[in-house]
Order: sequence, then C-alpha cells, then structure tokens
Amino acid sequence: MARTVAAHHAGTVDSALTELADAHGVATRYENSDQVQVQVDDEVVIAVLAQFDVDASTAEAVQRSLAVVREAAQVTALPPTLVVREGAGHDLGGPAVVQLEDGSRREVTGRLPADLPLGWHRVVTKDQNVVLAVVPTKLPEIPPAWGWMLQLYALHSEGSWGMGDFADLATMAARSAAELDAGVLLVNPVQAFSPAHPVERSPYSPSSRRFANPIYLRVTATKAFDRADADTQARVRALEPAGHPDLIDYDAVWEAKRAALDLLWPHHESIKMDDDLLAFATFGALAEVHGADWRTWPDQLKDPASREVASARDELGDRVEFHAWLQQLCHGQLDEVRRAARGMTVGVVHDLPVGVHPGGADTWALRDVFAAKVRVGAPPDAFNQQGQDWNLPPWRPDKLAEAGYAPFRDVIRGVLQHADGIRVDHVAGLWRLWWIPPGEPANRGTYVHYDAEAMLGVLALEAHRAGAVVVGEDLGTVEDTVTETMHERGMLSSAVLWFQRDWDAPGQPFVRPGDWDPDAMASISTHDLPTVSGWLEGEHVRVRAELGLLDGPAEPEYEAAAKERAALLGLVAREGIPAGDPVVALHTLLASAASRLVLTSPADVVGERRQPNLPGTIDQYPNWRIPLPVTVDGFFADERVRAAVAPLKAARPLKHE
Repeated sequence: MARTVAAHHAGTVDSALTELADAHGVATRYENSDQVQVQVDDEVVIAVLAQFDVDASTAEAVQRSLAVVREAAQVTALPPTLVVREGAGHDLGGPAVVQLEDGSRREVTGRLPADLPLGWHRVVTKDQNVVLAVVPTKLPEIPPAWGWMLQLYALHSEGSWGMGDFADLATMAARSAAELDAGVLLVNPVQAFSPAHPVERSPYSPSSRRFANPIYLRVTATKAFDRADADTQARVRALEPAGHPDLIDYDAVWEAKRAALDLLWPHHESIKMDDDLLAFATFGALAEVHGADWRTWPDQLKDPASREVASARDELGDRVEFHAWLQQLCHGQLDEVRRAARGMTVGVVHDLPVGVHPGGADTWALRDVFAAKVRVGAPPDAFNQQGQDWNLPPWRPDKLAEAGYAPFRDVIRGVLQHADGIRVDHVAGLWRLWWIPPGEPANRGTYVHYDAEAMLGVLALEAHRAGAVVVGEDLGTVEDTVTETMHERGMLSSAVLWFQRDWDAPGQPFVRPGDWDPDAMASISTHDLPTVSGWLEGEHVRVRAELGLLDGPAEPEYEAAAKERAALLGLVAREGIPAGDPVVALHTLLASAASRLVLTSPADVVGERRQPNLPGTIDQYPNWRIPLPVTVDGFFADERVRAAVAPLKAARPLKHE
C-alpha cells in the first residue's frame, strides 16, 4: 500500500490532511503484523473522512474542515459522554449538578467528587448536559476452569430439528458439568437473523446484536406446544426435517420451525413490548414481506420513523406480535440454559460479534450511529494474506459518543441478560477498527480509532452489574496496549496454541504452556483456524490451495506446515508427554497452560478435520454448516472425548456442591 500523494495535497497541505484525520481518529499510518510502518494512501484517508461527513476532497476543503474542528474544540468544555473510573474524579471546568441514576442530585463546584456510585448519571453545567458513566476500575478475579468452545448449530440430538438448539445447549451444560467437570461453556453468537430466505448462516453477521435468534428454539419445548391439542402437536412434529444431513440446511430448518410456530401461534402467551422490541418485531414482519435486507425495500419503508412504516405496522399487527413472541420464547429457553449451567465454576459465556449485517434490523433502527457505506475487516497477515472484508458496517465513534454510548450499552446488556460472561470478538475494535472505503479491496483500508477508555468502561460497568466475566479475543494484528489494559481491568485475553511462539527465536519454536499468560482464556484453536486433526493432517493448506487463497504455490505452505508440526510435537516430547495419540497429547499440553481458563472444542476431541469457518470465503466453503459427526448422546459416550478431556479435568477439577 505505497503512499500516493495527490497534486492538490502537496507540501503543507499534506500535514493539514494528517491533522484533520487525527482529529477524527483516522490513521494515516499504522504498524502491520510484521511490525513494519505502513503509510496509508491519501485517497483512502479522504474516502474514510467522507464517512464522517467531512470534506477533504481539495486543499481548500481540508482547511475549511479543520477550521470547524478547531472552533468546536474551543466551544465545548466536556465531551458528549464522560466516562470515569470509580474514585477518579474529573475536572469539569466550573460548577455543575450531577443527576444520579437513583434520582438524587449533587452540586459540585468544579470537579467530580471521588465518591460517586457506579452507574449511569448526568452532568449539567451552564452550557452542557452530558451523560456520565462511573465505571469499575477492575472486575473480580476469575476462578480457574476448563470447558467447551461450542458451535451450537453443529450439535444434533433426537429432539433437535436439523441443527443444534437451545435445549441441546442446556444438555451440554448440565452433562458437561456433571460428567466431565467442565466449568465454562463458550457459545458462538446466538443473536438474531432476518427471518427471510436465504437465511444468513454466519453467526458473526447477525441482523441485530440486541435480540436472540429463533432458529435455535426447541419448538416442542415451548408452553404453546404444551397447551396445544393432540392434533396440533402431531402436525407440529410432522414438520421435523428428516435425518441430519452432511451439511446443515438453515433454510430448511427455519422453514420447518416457522411453520411449526405458526401452528402454535394461537396458543401463545401474552406479549409485552417496549419500543426497542416493537421496532425489532416490525422489522421482522416487514422482512417476511420485502426480504431480509431493508436497503432493497420500497423507499417509503426504509425509514422506521415514517408514516408508511407505522401504517404497515398496523396492517401487519399479528405478524409484529408473532416476532415479539419469538423473542419471549428465546428468552425463556436461554434462561433454561443458564439454569442448567449452575453447577459450573464460571457458567455460560456468550460470544459478541464485531458488528451486524449492513441490511439488518440494527442498521434499520439505529442508522444514525453507523457508517453505513464502510465495511469492517482486517489488514493482511500470515493467515489471511489478502486481508479480510467482513462486510460489517462500523459504528461512527463520534455518533456513539453523542448517543451516550447507549447503543453499545444495550448490546452488552442484551448479551449478558442470559449469560455468566461475555467474549468480545476482535476486542481490539474497542480501540480501533479497520475501515474499508466503498469500492476498495480489503487491503486498501485504514484504522479508525475509538475512545477505548469509554468503550472498555461501559463494558466493565455492565459486566459488573451482571456479575459476569469478560474475555477479549485479542488475536491477529493487535497493539500491546489492548492486552495490557484488559488485564489491568480484570478481563481475560486470548491465548491460542497455534500462535504461542517465540517469534524472535530461530525456527519460531512454540512457547511452553506453563509460560503462557495466566490472565487468559487458552485454547488449541478457534472457529477461524484449523481443527486439531485438520492442522495435524495439513487440511488447512489443502483447502486454501484448492480455493486459490494462497499468494504463492502450495508446496512451500505444505513445507511450512510440516515444520510447524515437527516443532510442536517436539515441544510435546520435551514436556514428557506421550505422543501415542496426538489429539490427547495436545490436550495434555493445553492442560498444563498457566492460563486461568482453558477451552477445547467438540470438533477437536472427536477428530473433525474441517474447520468451522474459512476466512476469505463465502460459498466456496461450507462455513458454519458442518455438524458434529456424533449426536449429543453419542458425544458423551465417545471414548475419544473422555480421553482428550481427562488431562483438562485433572488439571482443573470442578468442585461439586
């Protein structure tokens, strides 16, 4: 990405563009995964600034935009949202009134008192009225445990319809604790999809991060099914998809469940809707008629506040209530999952994806806080040599602050409503996100910075209130401050065996697990990386070579993979671990990790070679469609499972009450 300086940005204007970009948190340079400084093309910077409604298209425009920035800095004394740590205080620049969350008021002379309670308050000065969040300095220490990192859709049982469901999840939680001493269960995102065909398969591209996904409902475990007459129950059961295919068919599963829920709708319980649920349910009803992506709807329906949408809501009233009812059903079954996990040390940890689908319910209802034309992704690195484009629109940091961080707070609350913990995917996104401007490939982007102190503070406050643990996924190109700050705040980072290497040593040897970060959630792999069996057999190289995802010929990649295997198995030998069964050996190695939490996946312990998701592909690879080769009952009866987790269980036994 060599820098190209346009003629009208020559000389002093180039420094002006940098100043303007800095004011909006847009990077003009960054350090790549090889720790090499990369200059960002001016054209990319200008295109990203345009997403902030900032004109930098000419030298004159840059100067005008800079003048606006400088004037605003002189006018306002406080930011639109003030986030402070408990006991820290803050200079307000003059007298103010603090309106506390409980309704009481405190008059202050010029500085926030250090004894303000944790919570969401407001500061009112002569000229401003801003949100004040007082947040914890550090979360409580997390007890040691082992557990599963679970792809819920991959489960299947006698009662589930073609893919895993919330009842399967409850069974996994209860039996893992009772039979295997597992203390934590990390679940892939279960946030809402758009209820229209084709059904979105990726759990990391939800329609909304504030609501749950009804495709995971166990239809026959609802109160409506219990209330239904025998004939209706029989008709519902007849809709169950036959067998369990080699690849999960989301459309067939949703079609069957939607039809079954329609049959049960006359037996539904009463429904309560607040404004947010009403808007979400309205989106669902409209999506059934006009398609999953609101950007393709008739123009009059693209604005949720329009009279046409209000009229359509009235006309579709029954379907609006139906989609609100589905959320109530999800809440009930997610509560059952959490109750099933009560015997665990930590419990159920739900995964929070980086963003939402660009045409989904959240961008429809909350469009003002999104940079709708930008896609989030990642710059090139060793595993993704062409960069990544996740096709997710980012939040605008300025609009998020103006909204008092309420959109972010509501997302965290929605996840923690049914969780004992939250894993934040790509947690570095609380500091910065890789923005790809319209029309550019993944490697032609730049980082946009967020107020990490505010974002992390909001996360800590909501986790504190929920009594939840926080894990941040800090893999890939991540600044050191991300991991360091998370540890300071009582949050765990992530440690993955494939990446635990001394990069400065000859041959890049793997680091002993005993030397891994203790404040981490450790695993052998992740959903975006090879499974244990796949890595041992070079499946990740074969698949990427066949799909043309390598920058060069396959042979050097196979040779590199063979060297990595030899280096890792060499570490196994040096640690005195028998290498008879390499899957068991690697789990024994993982069990010795210094990290507080250690997780493995069901796919790893049953020998599945295919990784759940292959970044850089959409339809070329069966992402998010690969089921486990055994049922839930078969899983717990499988000797391979017992053998692989035995060292984990021995290292972190669960104390049964």
